Amino acid sequence: MADAGKSKIGLALAGGGPLGSIYEIGALVALQEAFVGVDFTQCHATVGVSAGAFIAASLANGLTPRDLCLRFIENEEKAEPFEPDFLMRPALAEYARRLARLPDLALGALAAYLDRSDASRPTQGFFEALQGFTRALPNGVFDNDAAADYLARLFGRSGRTNDFRALRHKLFIVATDLDAAEAVVFGSSGYEDVPISEAVKASSALPGLYPPARIGERDYVDGALKKTLHASVALKAGAKLLVCVNPLVPFNARLKSGEAKGSPTRLSDEGLVTVLSQTFRALIQSRMKVGMDRYAHEFSDADIMLFEPARDDTMIFFANVFSYADRRRLAEHAYSHTRAQLRSRAGELEPVLARHGLRLDHATLSDPDRRLIAAPGRRATGLAAETRRLEAALGRLDHALAQGASAPTRDRIAKTGRRADGGKAKKKDARADS
Repeated sequence: MADAGKSKIGLALAGGGPLGSIYEIGALVALQEAFVGVDFTQCHATVGVSAGAFIAASLANGLTPRDLCLRFIENEEKAEPFEPDFLMRPALAEYARRLARLPDLALGALAAYLDRSDASRPTQGFFEALQGFTRALPNGVFDNDAAADYLARLFGRSGRTNDFRALRHKLFIVATDLDAAEAVVFGSSGYEDVPISEAVKASSALPGLYPPARIGERDYVDGALKKTLHASVALKAGAKLLVCVNPLVPFNARLKSGEAKGSPTRLSDEGLVTVLSQTFRALIQSRMKVGMDRYAHEFSDADIMLFEPARDDTMIFFANVFSYADRRRLAEHAYSHTRAQLRSRAGELEPVLARHGLRLDHATLSDPDRRLIAAPGRRATGLAAETRRLEAALGRLDHALAQGASAPTRDRIAKTGRRADGGKAKKKDARADS
């Protein structure tokens, strides 16, 4: 995608845990099918944050969105399938390290409580002396080593790499340096020697859920702590058309659709986890919107397309991503929702795509029988699998032919993010980044 005369395409994928990864896979399959001339495995620059880092690293290694669906949603990789419990294994080593501290902490607390040697210093009360025991609490509940090991094996296969420097195109994985509270972009200058799988582990180490990832002498946590998308990384790398996928939006029960009948209208009735989820989503959404508006001024020669769920989407908000059936339904839902969004936004998307030598495939978008996942009994084996491979090859051929098209005559900023009410996002001055 970096051929002379051809716009440089970038891809930015936000986080969202297992749900985010599933949504992004379904959405990316729909986008890949609809954008003629785009190959998400050949983007000039790909940026991944948290769960989005998992998908971004796979795409940069040549796994197409359809490949990711077969491997992670349909589990058709029989030799080494990916299981969600890779992300939910107890952090036993972390528990053991913390428990080993208890004797020393207990002795220290007792000594502090009984210490009367300095009359000028107030004596510590019993509960005050116990404060030190907070150091015995584990830094995370689960261990994501298994997921990182899986990626290392996956990227270690022939034709793939676990080394940023060996990739054909730019891949950036963003994490947060815990001690400095600063974003670190793995894959950029000075951070290219870190294995891709370890960078993904660091970027997805959500505090409280996973322990910080130690790389060298530094500890890293989830990249979303600083920004939601870190889209500016791709724009600074030269992307002129940036496709963004954000799987997490706050839920608005007042807007819920007819298909959502029976869902709660008061999120507080659903308990603490739901309240925290809504709070987190609202915070990252508002931050991202402000950042997107800022890009309109800082990168006025680039176009940005944002795709995300609707605010009344109960399936996305309440999905059980660890259920195999729900994973399939959620991915299919993301696929069909993105296709519907592409159809409804065709009028605003087509001029933007045309400026970069791209177009929408209306025949694909208008096909009412198109599905992400084959119905039972019609799985992609045998002839069906060959058909999919042929479709992928034809898509790559179409992309290669499109490289010879004349260069766009102009680039201008065209913010194409869409609000839940169906209107186009308005541009505003901003001080923050997404």
